[in-house]
Amino acid sequence: MKIAIGADHAGFELKEFLSHFVKEMGHEVIDMGTGSNSSVDYPDYAEAVSQAVSEGKVDRGILICGTGIGMSIVANKFRNVRAALCNELYSAKMSRLHNDANVLAIGGRIVGKDLAKEIVNVWINTPFEGGRHCRRIEKIHLIERKVINK
Repeated sequence: MKIAIGADHAGFELKEFLSHFVKEMGHEVIDMGTGSNSSVDYPDYAEAVSQAVSEGKVDRGILICGTGIGMSIVANKFRNVRAALCNELYSAKMSRLHNDANVLAIGGRIVGKDLAKEIVNVWINTPFEGGRHCRRIEKIHLIERKVINK
């Protein structure tokens, strides 16, 4: 799987750590910045990752800022992106199982490295359940089309 990862300064260290972990899992990682813990604006990195997911250039994306909230807000502005803020394991599992989330947002100031690793592992390895959930995902797509075409 090809996974884009991006973070602001508050998520930089966790991004570096998770990038190595995802590579160790056997996935290709596309690092979309930031490259240090110097202050930057999170929307720039959320946009880069979300655009790549939206256009199908990558399979999934991971975004990290202080809380994950800002990143998830930006990511969900993009067509075909279903971003989920997951700072614990149950949300990570359910975001994939029921929502087919293709972008994971994590709070770098909330989640420690060990828990972040578990969250990413669960999120990457949980398949979409399909079935009745496909109808709901299609409704999301219909809403996107209506909103974007206004």
